[in-house]
Amino acid sequence: MTTFALTACSQQPAEPAGSSPVGTGAPVIVPGSPGTPARTATPGERVGPSPSPTVAADVRFAEGMIPHHRQALEMTSMVEARTSTATIRAFARQITAAQRPEIKAMTAWLAELDRSVPDGHRHEQGASYGMATQEELNALRAARGTVFDRMFLQLMTRHHEGAVKMAGEQLAGGRDQRMRMMAKDVYSGQSIEIARMRQILESLPA
Repeated sequence: MTTFALTACSQQPAEPAGSSPVGTGAPVIVPGSPGTPARTATPGERVGPSPSPTVAADVRFAEGMIPHHRQALEMTSMVEARTSTATIRAFARQITAAQRPEIKAMTAWLAELDRSVPDGHRHEQGASYGMATQEELNALRAARGTVFDRMFLQLMTRHHEGAVKMAGEQLAGGRDQRMRMMAKDVYSGQSIEIARMRQILESLPA
């Protein structure tokens, strides 16, 4: 029993991930900023990576990409009833599977900042980021077969190009690590999908 008590009392709580406090052992050298000398950390000072701040570009990315993604999901929801082309149907399922979780993640991130989530798929600069007009959505909804396939690919390719543009702007000006990771995923994933959609479009009958 004595051995157990000593062992239990000797256990220390784990430090949280990220920065850690400097103890009384060997000195810890903290690098200076460019042009300034390094210094020795003081006992108790926390050193290591610190969270990246959230800036306006991060918020703009989430608030713009949520309605942008929602419109993509509106378009993919039309596919099953309007075409029997296997590649188009599979591609729509792929887009839905990728973008629905991204909407949830960005919505939760905005909630942490006490920011309201945009309604529907309204986007102040939607036309600049490849979003379809209401007239284009109505025409897509009315189309069937090969006509639908071609229109869907054309609209979705433009839509993806807009998302890639938005992701590039986030990577250029954003600081939040979660939004930067999201932007990297959007940039790489949708760039690949753009190339794939162009291939499918070229293979459709005239």
